[in-house]
Amino acid sequence: MSTELADIHDFIKAIEPFDQLPDTAVARIVRNISICYVRTGEQLPPAGVQVPMLYFLRKGALAYFTENNELLGKYGEGDICTVFCNPDENLVVNVIPEEDTLLCAISCDDLKAVINDFPNVLRFFIQTGAQRLKQQVLKINEEAIMASTLMNTSIEDFYHAPVVTIDHKSSIKDAAVKMTELNFSCLVVVDGEKLSGIVTDKDLRRRCIAKGLDLNLPVSNIMTPNMEVIDVNYSAHDALIKMTSQHIHHLPVMKDGVLTGMVTVTDLMNQEGLNAVNMSSTIGKATSVEELVSISKMLPKLQIRMAKLGTTADHVGKTISAITCAFTVKLIKMAKQKYGPEPVPFAWLAAGSQARQEQFAHSDQDNALIISNDMRPEDDAWFKQLATFVSDGLAACGFIYCPGDVMATNDKWRQPQHVWQHYFERWVNTPEPMALMHSSVFFDLNCVFGDADLLNEVRANMLKQTQRNTLFIAHLSGNALKLRPPLGFFRDFVLVSSGKNKKALDLKHNGIAPIVDLARIYALSEGITAVNTIERLKQASGTPSLSKTSAANLIDAYEFLGMLRAEHQARQLQDGIEPDNFLAPKEISRLEREHLKDAFKVIKTMQSNRQSTYG
Repeated sequence: MSTELADIHDFIKAIEPFDQLPDTAVARIVRNISICYVRTGEQLPPAGVQVPMLYFLRKGALAYFTENNELLGKYGEGDICTVFCNPDENLVVNVIPEEDTLLCAISCDDLKAVINDFPNVLRFFIQTGAQRLKQQVLKINEEAIMASTLMNTSIEDFYHAPVVTIDHKSSIKDAAVKMTELNFSCLVVVDGEKLSGIVTDKDLRRRCIAKGLDLNLPVSNIMTPNMEVIDVNYSAHDALIKMTSQHIHHLPVMKDGVLTGMVTVTDLMNQEGLNAVNMSSTIGKATSVEELVSISKMLPKLQIRMAKLGTTADHVGKTISAITCAFTVKLIKMAKQKYGPEPVPFAWLAAGSQARQEQFAHSDQDNALIISNDMRPEDDAWFKQLATFVSDGLAACGFIYCPGDVMATNDKWRQPQHVWQHYFERWVNTPEPMALMHSSVFFDLNCVFGDADLLNEVRANMLKQTQRNTLFIAHLSGNALKLRPPLGFFRDFVLVSSGKNKKALDLKHNGIAPIVDLARIYALSEGITAVNTIERLKQASGTPSLSKTSAANLIDAYEFLGMLRAEHQARQLQDGIEPDNFLAPKEISRLEREHLKDAFKVIKTMQSNRQSTYG
């Protein structure tokens, strides 16, 4: 191979997904490569090229546009221009060099002939951007399942040994004494070398004490015979499935047919470590704000752990939000113990990301109070105390005060139901800028504690108005379109141009927030009560506001962006850095950058559709 061809070989081999191909396949591509040069202002394909081609950019830059001359994106050195091979780009009519550009070109048919035996690479070129994104999201979800620590941990790593046994002829009293002395919750009952059964502290209570049995009777009278066992070579996940399906809490472990250890449900839960169930239970048992503060320090560790396990962003958000709710409920109960019962019914509301169940560790707090219309002026003192106690407690636990003062401590957001009704009526019927700002917060509400009907009645009345108020939806759409996906500049992405986040992408405001805004608009247009973004998109799917295909594409984009955000924040938390939403493209692989562009294109398309409807 000549020096020039070897150089092209190395150049292509370094580009994803071609890096997955063996050298022989890359060599076949190189043999079919032609070199072309296009000047600034000319158009691709070059004059005389009649067949669809894929272009590798050696030097220079390309920009590509829709038929309406809207910039979709740019390609830089080392990028692949796929618009002529990929059906996702069939609306692109103009690809123009922004500077003199050197290209390596191969016909799409020749390329497919080479990569046909490599399905992972082939899919990248025959699928649309939306299809590629969906495949990536499915892959992430599959990896999340397979990455469970229980599935990848052998029982041998943590079972208890040796196992304490007792002869089947020994008395119930002897068993109880032995269990008490050893502080064990079970004993395996044996008959010589043979396993006869198992006796647990639960058996002692239910089968002996509750029935008044003679303690001198043989322990075999209260044991569970034909006990379940598991071989040491199975995974911890297998053990958990067996215990939950059989409703048992202790499982003897066998090795080469010999009893060698014991595993319990508690062992498995401890092996999983930090989890929402355990954490919420611990929060519920706390007796002081100081204890809650101590527990809250586990939240970043939980987010790190979930990200490492490949947990979906949707699951992370729901888990963190549920734990935040647990903190809130506990603080409300503490406040009621301190200040006495509420004078009239109320509903403590979460707003924003917590209400949508999309919160990450230690976000700021957004909350409010809807109080019964029976409230008297003097009752506000009690509710102000409640709001102050809970908000201060949440702040102590790391949920900082809302910079915009959207909290129940603000008199404006601690009002009777009829005042809230008036708020929403005014916001919908007079959609001035402040009303639109409030809509992004207060149209996403969830009842955390108290009388949920107070919120449900307000929401039902509000949705009746938004469904028939096209002017409000038009204004809301226009406001939502102000946040645009960062495509089209600096080769591929619009990057922050200055400050500490220079050369980074704002995943939240330019990626996730636009989808949240669109989902809210669809929900308000169709009278959907859900506030979770994915749930809103699912329920809006197939309605006049949103096609099924568009809904699926937005969900995939949202999940992929959320995954990138969760992994980015987990890396920061692990390094002791305060988490943010600014991702530098260099943090992720070239292939992930392609998926990110696919996600941004989905958002851009849906925003364009919205703009053409209400423009």
